[in-house]
Amino acid sequence: MTTATRNLTGIQEIAARFHELAQQEKWFEIQEEFFAESVKSIDPEGSPYMGYAEGKSAVRGKGADFVAKIKTVHRAHTTAPLVCGNYIAVGREMDLTHKDHGRIQINEIMLYEVRDGQIVSEQFFY
Repeated sequence: MTTATRNLTGIQEIAARFHELAQQEKWFEIQEEFFAESVKSIDPEGSPYMGYAEGKSAVRGKGADFVAKIKTVHRAHTTAPLVCGNYIAVGREMDLTHKDHGRIQINEIMLYEVRDGQIVSEQFFY
């Protein structure tokens, strides 16, 4: 087995576990289990919802701040992951009522870069 094949297998295993946790809405567990200490989290420039964070605790804080202001989740769905090279991509649809933004629908692609068995960046496209 080549290094590339072993690496891909590792990414496939991460993607499977990621999917298992995402289906249970366990996003902070995903962060704890897979995020590197130096992880970067990137939202679209000018996003009204969230911005950029770097470092595991800052990324967790970014998510926690947003989640703390959710009043009602009307619907949330995450697609099965697609693995390509060192990347995992998933689709995410959310319909929620947020303290700062009212009722919003977000349809996004979430792209995760994996290196050495850890997620080193997450980027959101919406």
